[in-house]
Order: sequence, then C-alpha cells, then structure tokens
Amino acid sequence: MSPKLSSSALCGNKIYGALLLLLPWFGGLVLGEISSDFSKCLEFFYDRSPPQGINAAWYQPICQRYKNQYHFASLYNREHRTPLYSAYTLGPADGKRPNSTWMYEPQLAFSRASSEMTPFQIPLDQNVIESQAVLQDYRQSNFTKGHLNPSMHQKTKENREATFTLTNIVPQQAGSNSGPWSRLEGAVMRQFTRFCEGPMYVITGALPYEHGARRINNRVFVPEYMWSAFCCPTYKSDLPKPERTFFPTYAAVGRNDPDSGQEIVPVNLKVRRSVRGYDVKRMNLTALEDILGQRLGMPISLFAGQCRK
Repeated sequence: MSPKLSSSALCGNKIYGALLLLLPWFGGLVLGEISSDFSKCLEFFYDRSPPQGINAAWYQPICQRYKNQYHFASLYNREHRTPLYSAYTLGPADGKRPNSTWMYEPQLAFSRASSEMTPFQIPLDQNVIESQAVLQDYRQSNFTKGHLNPSMHQKTKENREATFTLTNIVPQQAGSNSGPWSRLEGAVMRQFTRFCEGPMYVITGALPYEHGARRINNRVFVPEYMWSAFCCPTYKSDLPKPERTFFPTYAAVGRNDPDSGQEIVPVNLKVRRSVRGYDVKRMNLTALEDILGQRLGMPISLFAGQCRK
C-alpha cells in the first residue's frame, strides 16, 4: 500500500500539475525547436531573413523537423490553432504524393517533448488537444485540410511526408483547395522549372476574417483568404515578355469564402459553379504586403530587400 501523503504534499502536487498544464502557453518557457525565432531553420527564407513586422505575442515560430531533419518553417498562431504562414524552398517532387500520416507538434503541448513532429495517437493527451488543432476538429467540418506548404512542392519523399502536420494546415474550402488555388500552385511550379536559375523561396499563408471570426469545432479559425508569394533572385535574363512581371517576386491572394466581399479579390461569375467564388488574384509583392498590413494591422515585409540582390 502506498504511504499517505501529507496535506502540504498533496497541495504541492496540485500546484505542480497546474504549472505543467500552463507551461505550453508561455512562449518564454518553451524549449527546443519551438523557440522565439527561426534561428535553426533560416535556410528556408531568402537571405536567411524571416518576414519582418509581425510582432504579436501569440505567434510561435516552428522549425518543422521530421526524421531528424528540418524541412520548412511555420509561424503558428496558438490562439487560432492555425499557422499564419509556412515558408519553404520549392523543389520539383521526385515521386508521388505520399499516403497521409497526419502529425502534430509535441512541443506545443509539452515544453520538454521531442522536437520531432509525431503521428497522432489514440487516445490523445488533453494537453495536445488544448495546444493545437487535432484531426477531430476537421471531421464533419465541411472543410478540407489545406496545405500551406503543399507536398508536391517538395522534392524528396521525406520532404513531402513532413508537410502532413496540422501545424502546416488551415481549414480550406474544397472549391479553393482543388480548384483555383491548386492551379496557382501548379503555375508557380512551372515558373520555377522554366525560368528560375537558383532556389525559389515561397511563403504561403492565411488571412483571418476582419470581423466576426469563423471557427470549426469552435476551436480552429477559418481563413477568409489564402495568400502566397515567391522570391526567385536568380532567373533567366531572356525572359519572355509575358513572364517579366513575375520576377524576381510575385504574389497572389485567393478567396476561401464565396460570400466574401469583392474589394480584395473580385468574383468571376462565368466560371463553373463548383469553383465560383474561389477566385485567385495575382498581384505584385507590394500589393500583397499592403493587404496583409491593413488586415493584420502590422507593416509586413515578406522578403529582405524585396528579393533583389
């Protein structure tokens, strides 16, 4: 039989347990790959410089680590349980899209947990559920799991597998995910393979509603828009005239709500009904940064020196 604990010991245990539950929510106490900056994965940003101007305390930098290797970087919003953006270098896939084994980030839940993303397990610890999105959030939600860093923009099998973490995912309408947004991802890949003569740095993110937040499962914030920008500092000098506006940078914003207003992205009423209202508007980098700055209330610069050497 276990010895009885004194009342003071019991009280101490309760306080200790409460502190353990609170630890994941205090960024300064989190150790390992989850830290206050991207210092361990700067290679995924042009000039090793993450976007500037984003300073809200609830954004958590994550160096996305899988099989003891960094694959990309995400800036995670703990309150929204979604990433604001994921940053990566593009590489043509050397194989097929892998079977999706969905993973989570242990260190969002436990300060001294493994630095590796981990497959979801059943039953799931309550600390994990409280700290981030889980698969149950997306079930019967009418939203797809929208990759910010798409698996087919990653070269190796391990690179592609690493994108299947919910810290790289936002709730995305199927009409966007498999429609105009998918075509944008394909167009970016074609521009890279045809015209880019060095690495292409991509930052893809989500934009929350300006008023009246929407959530799935009363937990995970739904973005009103998707956005993406690329930086290709070294490209062919003899670009065809139609392609010159796309280099060294270009950007786009896509609708994730067919009922949203048209001030950012207008609706093309001539397209088929299944993708109507999920239009993607291409624009220069400055235009995108202006939209992000206005909506997020922060002066944002995505690429150092506007991606110019």
